[in-house]
Amino acid sequence: MNAVLDAALRRWQLDGAAARGGSMLERLAQRDGTPLYVYSRPLIASRVAALRTEFPDDLTLLYAVKANPDPAVVGCVVPIVDGCDVTSAAEIAVALQAGAAGEALSVAGPGKSDAELAAAVAANALVVVESPNEARRLAAFAAGGIRPRVALRINPPFTLAADARMGGGPRRFGIDSEQAPQVLAGIGRLPLAFEGFHVFAGSGCLDARAIADVQQQTLELACELAPFAPAPVRVLNLGGGFGVPCFAGDAPLALATLGASLRALAADARRRLPGVRLALELGRYLVAEAGVYLTRVVDRKESRGRTFLIVDGGANHHWHATGALEGRRHLHFPLAVVGAEGRPVERVTLCGPLCAPHDTWAEDIVLPVAVPGDLVAVFQSGAYGASASPQAFLGKPAALARLVEWPARQPADARIATSPNRQQETEHA
Repeated sequence: MNAVLDAALRRWQLDGAAARGGSMLERLAQRDGTPLYVYSRPLIASRVAALRTEFPDDLTLLYAVKANPDPAVVGCVVPIVDGCDVTSAAEIAVALQAGAAGEALSVAGPGKSDAELAAAVAANALVVVESPNEARRLAAFAAGGIRPRVALRINPPFTLAADARMGGGPRRFGIDSEQAPQVLAGIGRLPLAFEGFHVFAGSGCLDARAIADVQQQTLELACELAPFAPAPVRVLNLGGGFGVPCFAGDAPLALATLGASLRALAADARRRLPGVRLALELGRYLVAEAGVYLTRVVDRKESRGRTFLIVDGGANHHWHATGALEGRRHLHFPLAVVGAEGRPVERVTLCGPLCAPHDTWAEDIVLPVAVPGDLVAVFQSGAYGASASPQAFLGKPAALARLVEWPARQPADARIATSPNRQQETEHA
C-alpha cells in the first residue's frame, strides 16, 4: 500500500467507483494539450484555512513565491495570506501585480543586486539583510527621509534535519549568530529602520516535533540577540521548512502538533519580546499538493526484457519529480495512469522524452497496462515544478498551466477558471 498515492487519488477524486476526477483531468488535457500543470484553487484555499485554524491568530503567514511564481497561483494565494516572501525584482513585481501590499513583502536571499534592492525599497518592503556589505549597499538607497526597512538574517548554530539544510555550520545564508552583535551595531549606525530577525534552518521536513524544536531555539536565539539590536524586535521570521509527503513511506506533517507548539511559542514570544509578531514563510506546504502534472504516453517499447513507457514531458518541466535529482533514482513522486481502473498491471519504467539518461519518472514501477495516448498524472506537483526546471533544454515546448476551481464538493461539470488574458494564465514565465 502506498498511502501517499492513495491520499493523492482521493484529493483529486480519482478513487472510488465514480472517479470523477479522471474525466475532468482528461477534459483539461484534451483542451489544453500536454504536458500540462493543473493547479486547484479550492485545494490551496483549504490548506491555508487549515493553517489558520491551527495557528495563533496573530501569526503572519507569508507565501514563498519561489515555490510557484505562476501569476494565476500567486493571484490565488495573495488574498488569503498576510504577505509574500520574495527573492528578486521579478517576484516583487508578480506579488504586487497580484495585489500584495509592498509593506507586506519580505525580500530575502543572498547576493541581491542593486536593482533588486532598489525594487524592494521602492515597494517599502522589508529587506532581509544577509551580510554587512549588503546592509551598507542598502543604506545607499536612503534618501529624502526614507529609511529602508530591514531584518537581519541569522545563520543559527543549529539546523533542521530536512531535505535542504540552510542553517548551522558555514553557510552563504545570513550572518553567523556569533557575529550578529557586531553587525547589529553596524546597522544601528546606518540610515536603516531595523525591525527584527529572520532564521531559516531547513526545508522539506516532515517531523513536526523537529520543526517545533527549531522554532523554540529560534526564539531563544532572538532573545539572546535582542539586547544588541538598534531597535525593539517587532518581527521574528521563523522561516518555513514544512514538508509534504512525496515518496512511499512518507508520513504527512502533524499539523495539530505544530499548531499547539506555535500557540505556546507565540505566547512566550509576546512575554519575552513585547510587541513582537511571529512570521512563517511557506511555499511548498501551501501549493505542492494542490498541483498535478499531466503527460501523455507517446511510445511503448521493450528492451532486453524490460518495458519502457515514454511520455511527452520530463525533467525539463518537472526536474524535482524525476530521477534527475542525485540519489533518488529509486524513488518517485506518486503517479497514476488516468482512467486505467480495472486493467491488469505490469512492471514498467516510465521515462520522459529527453536525450538524457536521468529523464526518468519511475523505474521498475507497477502500473496498469498503458498504451500510447494514455494520460499519466504526477501528483504533489504544485511547487518547484516548471519554474525550477531547465525548460529550455533540447528546445522542447514549455509546459502550460491551468488554475481550476476544482476539485471540491461541486457538480461534475466544475467550472474551469478563466482570465481575460489566457496567455498569462496558461503559460509559465
